[in-house]
Amino acid sequence: MKTSNINSRFFKWASILSLIIIGMYSCNNDILDETPLSSLNDDITLSSKSGFEASLVGLVRNAREEYTQDDATVWFTNYIGTDIGDSAGQEFTAYRDWVSYITPIRGEVRANWNWAYSKMIPQANTIISYANRPELQDIWSQDAEKNAVIAEARFFRGYTYNLLANLYGGVPIVESLATTIKFDYERSTRQQVYEFAKKDLEFASQWLPVTVAVNKEGRIIKAAADHLLTEVNISLGAYDDAVTSASAVINSGLYELMTMRFGSKADLPGDVFSDLFAEGNQNRSSGNLESIYVWQIENNTAGGGGSRDGNAAIRNFAPFLTKIKDPKNVFNIPTDSLGRGVGRTRGSNYSIYDIWKNDVNDIRNSKYNFKRDFYYNNPNSSFFGQIIEPKTVKEDTMRNIYPYPRKMEGPPWASNPASGRTIKDIYVYSLAETFLLRAEAYFRKGDLSNAAADINTVRNRANANSINAETVTLNFILDERARELMYETSRRRTLIRMGILVERVRNYGFLESARKTIQDYHNLWPIPQEAIDANFGAELKQNPGY
Repeated sequence: MKTSNINSRFFKWASILSLIIIGMYSCNNDILDETPLSSLNDDITLSSKSGFEASLVGLVRNAREEYTQDDATVWFTNYIGTDIGDSAGQEFTAYRDWVSYITPIRGEVRANWNWAYSKMIPQANTIISYANRPELQDIWSQDAEKNAVIAEARFFRGYTYNLLANLYGGVPIVESLATTIKFDYERSTRQQVYEFAKKDLEFASQWLPVTVAVNKEGRIIKAAADHLLTEVNISLGAYDDAVTSASAVINSGLYELMTMRFGSKADLPGDVFSDLFAEGNQNRSSGNLESIYVWQIENNTAGGGGSRDGNAAIRNFAPFLTKIKDPKNVFNIPTDSLGRGVGRTRGSNYSIYDIWKNDVNDIRNSKYNFKRDFYYNNPNSSFFGQIIEPKTVKEDTMRNIYPYPRKMEGPPWASNPASGRTIKDIYVYSLAETFLLRAEAYFRKGDLSNAAADINTVRNRANANSINAETVTLNFILDERARELMYETSRRRTLIRMGILVERVRNYGFLESARKTIQDYHNLWPIPQEAIDANFGAELKQNPGY
């Protein structure tokens, strides 16, 4: 059995162990020598270039499963229970009471751990191990070809360990393909995990291609490794290295912030920021020169939507507008243009109102990018076409109607158009964030002038007022990240890596109960209890407070 997974189910491991023990006593060794009857095994698949390519495609798909593995994990992980949003509807209870909600058995706590240790790390290690096998060296025409394969796998391994370190702190490092069952994993320190990720990303940066063909959009390139390396360097306190890795992207000549209208809706009313999120505009083939890493969503294509169909952003972020009734109790109806939100993630007052107060010309808050006005849309209503008046019922204002960024809107998923899912591709990394990461690195090393310059590069594209060096603080950088990257990058992981999640929730969380119940120890997630239980050969220490 080849696996590097820290098994998530104790009894499953116990059953496997029992079978092994029974086999030792009831069989001779020859019987245990198995010849695979199926061609779908690593020894067969990873014996040719096409086999490695297929395995890398599978790894790319697994990476997208961080988002598409189910209906809600990505929202509970990244946005709900932060300073920018909460789950405020009556039927949603996430993070209302932090002490009772975030526990070692919570679904998203388990799901992210299991995604990392059962999908990403094992497959990456398998590709790396097989690519380096002496008996397979003849398949490579040159070392660079082999190293490019290894680099893509090492990027995803580094990506995964960075995610784990951001959420859980120190975790076990599994750096090779295990050939025996293991029950005695131990946690490395958070610093060691970041250092391990840095080595993977440095190798990836050296050997990944700088661009890929159109038919490979969504595959990993050098800029993605340098972008993530910047974040890891900041986490390690290596701020000069962070500036260097970010500058490798910014100064490469391959990327630039879009400042002119482009793409599928360039001839329609809008602005350049709305163009970034129009359908079909997320990849470089659309003329978009600031996208770096994009998850691909393909309608009517096997595997094109992950385990759950498509992009579920509108479903989870947008208000449940069809629950809104006119003054005569006629309900609104679903529309293709607005999609079907269920009100799972309501923005906080901080993200909906406060960060926009001082700059009325910021196009990121224009009517093309932030929806604040809603209309009765049922032709059977005598109020059809009229603006919906302010609502005073709590469930309406908390769940059914509230302002939201329009970047998630898009054409509905064809096979299930009423589901609230779309066919829009999903940004993972973009150049705007690279600038903001470099600004953070400059700020942390005390270079406020260069930090302000990078922030202004992003703000100038948005037609926002320029700032001076004295304005730059960590809070201002977080404000700018919210304005530019709201509901794109993981807000929770950003706040945790900065060590200020608890502080920010207490100051800006939308729900009063969340602000009151969050505890200092919540700045890290707990280690899943099932992983601790399965690791009975050594103590897998729990994070303090849980």
